Amino acid sequence: MESIFGNTEAIGRAIATGIGGDVEVLGTDAAPDRIPDDVDLVVVGGPTHAFTMSTPATRKSAKEQGAEEVPIRGIREWLDGLATPTQPPRVATFDTRTVSPRLPGSAAKKAIKHLVRRGMQPIAKPETFGVHGYSGPLADGETARAERWGRELAAAFAG
Repeated sequence: MESIFGNTEAIGRAIATGIGGDVEVLGTDAAPDRIPDDVDLVVVGGPTHAFTMSTPATRKSAKEQGAEEVPIRGIREWLDGLATPTQPPRVATFDTRTVSPRLPGSAAKKAIKHLVRRGMQPIAKPETFGVHGYSGPLADGETARAERWGRELAAAFAG
């Protein structure tokens, strides 16, 4: 997961809580370049910047706007360097994006395309969670909705 202002991380942790069980939440800088064969489900999330996944330039802009924990590698770079798994896991993607104004584009939709090209099968449509402004906070109810979505992912995976 890529998080710049902490909003995407909060959503990712809520999704992990909803999934339950043995779940590990990793930032993109710590994520492995090869998904281990014993991983059954991967959920990828990041902020939507300039209508898509972040770039080094949009992360630099976020830092200039006050972001303190800007990852070196975003989901775009992680996906570009990701090895095709020998045992493809099921996948789901999410993003965070401003609620007002509601802009087009989705990091999650772009990310799922990258994962599918590597032979992974989605278990859900990409999901978007709202943020007030560029840096947040999260829109009301989004953390609870993310936890519910995590439960839905777990149910879809089990079913």
